[in-house]
Amino acid sequence: MEKSKILLGLALTGVLAITLIAADHIDAPAVAGGKSDVTDFYAFQGANTNNMVFVANVQGLISPTASATASFDENVMVEFNIDNDGDFEEDLVIQAIPRNGKMYFFGPVAPGTVGTSSTVKTENALGSVDITSYGSTALVASQNGASMFAGLRDDPFFFDFGQYSEIIAGNATSFNNPGNDTFAGSNVMSIVVELPKSLLGGSGALNTWVETKKK
Repeated sequence: MEKSKILLGLALTGVLAITLIAADHIDAPAVAGGKSDVTDFYAFQGANTNNMVFVANVQGLISPTASATASFDENVMVEFNIDNDGDFEEDLVIQAIPRNGKMYFFGPVAPGTVGTSSTVKTENALGSVDITSYGSTALVASQNGASMFAGLRDDPFFFDFGQYSEIIAGNATSFNNPGNDTFAGSNVMSIVVELPKSLLGGSGALNTWVETKKK
């Protein structure tokens, strides 16, 4: 689940107004083409079944010819939210913030407040990883029981936008099999963190969502 709302919160340098914006591919005019645009969110059990994996992709439709210059925005924090008691409010957050070629991770930790404000939890550092550049082997860091990655990846989303448009226009009634992948060859900036389930609290199902928060 991805959310859109307005935030007022705290950041590394003090009290700041933060706008939270999140969306799917190319469907949010306020963030279209921006570095805070959420394209995909995944949460799943790891190959090690004791672990959970969280993945957030931002900046959809990055052209391969421009990928060498693609990067994360240092004014944008990506926050994974975890509800472990079923009340649909975040009990824990994992925060990812880029600085000087690295992605820094904080949490999982209880948020300062829920819903309308955000505090960067610098006292709860999980670790950091060098951001993987275009065409390079993935750089993965393992610290404090967690594994982390941040960098450019091929867009995993498959969608035949042309046929979708034909259906909406009334010129077709169904998708083709297999169809044409509109997003083939385009890239996203991806953030991945894998960590033990024991750090997430609760004993049942988790509700999770991701937000981007911009200074």
